[in-house]
Amino acid sequence: MTHYFSQKFKVQKRGGIIFLSSLVAFQGVPYPANYAATKAYIQSLAEALAVELKPFGVDVLAAAPGPVDSGFGQRANMKMGTALKPSEIGIPILKALGRKSNVIPGLLSKILVYSLRLLPRWAKIRIMQKVMGGFTEHQRTVS
Repeated sequence: MTHYFSQKFKVQKRGGIIFLSSLVAFQGVPYPANYAATKAYIQSLAEALAVELKPFGVDVLAAAPGPVDSGFGQRANMKMGTALKPSEIGIPILKALGRKSNVIPGLLSKILVYSLRLLPRWAKIRIMQKVMGGFTEHQRTVS
């Protein structure tokens, strides 16, 4: 889909693509390792395409929210604690399109991401292990 629409937008010389990344895209994350890895792919793809498509008037945005009350946590059998409402991430994402290539909606999400940036990768992984361990604790004790 991305290739298809990016080609159409290039011909039009305008358009926008939003990728839904995640806070877990920025380092390895124990427990939801596969999910975090797919979000890292999305983040990397969006950042590269933002540069590639900019000369053609196509805006690309990677949106990296924290937990969102979308029903995902319930379906994944996770304890999501403090989660943002879809409107709390949707509005900042739409406002960022065309202005930035990355957006992190939500104050707590920003605090977590920016505070982790100063740490070495091994420390980020340990911290995210504790954060995500709380979301998935009941899954690990059942198996």
